[in-house]
Amino acid sequence: MKTIVAGREPVTATEFIELALGIDLELFTGSATESPLERAARLDVAHEVLADLRESDPETAAYAASLLRTLPLRTQPTGRRPRRTVRHLARATAVAGAAVAA
Repeated sequence: MKTIVAGREPVTATEFIELALGIDLELFTGSATESPLERAARLDVAHEVLADLRESDPETAAYAASLLRTLPLRTQPTGRRPRRTVRHLARATAVAGAAVAA
């Protein structure tokens, strides 16, 4: 059975929430790549939308307010490589073998 909201078929859970509640999730959660100026502008709009939602739909407003408290996932800045934790098996085996032999 297909789930259709407002005449559209959502592909992901995020799309389903956006269609069902009528709010843009990224407006409240943000993007990891936004600049501080973009973030400030987005938050201004989000707070205005939230104020309107509190009057018209308190349940959706509560959900949107909880989204404002979440942080977007951070991505690695370009030009930097992520740190890798490398476990040297040869050393670990030698240490474990020394403990067993003693």
